[in-house]
Amino acid sequence: MKFRPCIDIHNGKVKQIVGGSLFDEKNQAEENYVSSQDAAWFAELYRKKGLMGGHVILLNPSASEFFEETKKQALSALKNYPGGLQAGGGITAQNAAEYLKAGASHVIVTSYVFKEGRVNYENLEKLKKEIGKEHIVIDLSCRKKAENPGFLTGEAGCIKKEEWNPEDYYIVTDRWQNYTRCRLTEETLEIFSDFCDEFLIHAVDVEGKAEGIEENVVRILGNWGKKKTTYAGGVHSFHDLDRLKKLGQGRVDVTIGSALDIFGGSMNFDEVLRYMG
Repeated sequence: MKFRPCIDIHNGKVKQIVGGSLFDEKNQAEENYVSSQDAAWFAELYRKKGLMGGHVILLNPSASEFFEETKKQALSALKNYPGGLQAGGGITAQNAAEYLKAGASHVIVTSYVFKEGRVNYENLEKLKKEIGKEHIVIDLSCRKKAENPGFLTGEAGCIKKEEWNPEDYYIVTDRWQNYTRCRLTEETLEIFSDFCDEFLIHAVDVEGKAEGIEENVVRILGNWGKKKTTYAGGVHSFHDLDRLKKLGQGRVDVTIGSALDIFGGSMNFDEVLRYMG
């Protein structure tokens, strides 16, 4: 299990937010922490610590008046740590190469992979052809849905109406605002593994709350364990890290945000790095 750092950028600022509170309308989000440091500062910190594979996430859509400032921050981080960070947020086959050229080792995609809740294999193939699967991270961030979504589909990894279970985790897109018809399962991970180098999974229901991890999500990732996978969501103590290591069978990397002291939390950044060895 390795530590993967993060730089989440919203309205041009490095922030930690409550995942389920993010809305495009009026660029709203419930904030846990807004940093006085810019994205380049965090990239330099991670570079000095030798931390690889962290993710820089643009949390504003391209239509937002804050997008250009958010993108400027992201590009400055990539420039400060070339090859050490991954970039996500609005990635498509048309703009992926721009972020790789700017210094990203990988691009992270979600919304481009799905259209109207379904898997868009045409877009997946386009992206794979454009930059190669070795530069792709697929974000399968997920959350539960309390009401039957009534999905009717025969797609692999997706559900039929009668298969709905309130304990399942559905992949969510568009800054976690929209549900897809796809569940997080070992089958789903297997299917998407043909199109990417790694997976990133935020457990959205606990993201930014620092109240404990979504253990069943970690179990799914650990049981599959065939490709690099990073879990994010709810970590707030070293006990959580112990549980992650056990349930993930040592195969699942972890991102910690709001709980770290560098983002206003109580977990000491350097102690976390020492724990990871």
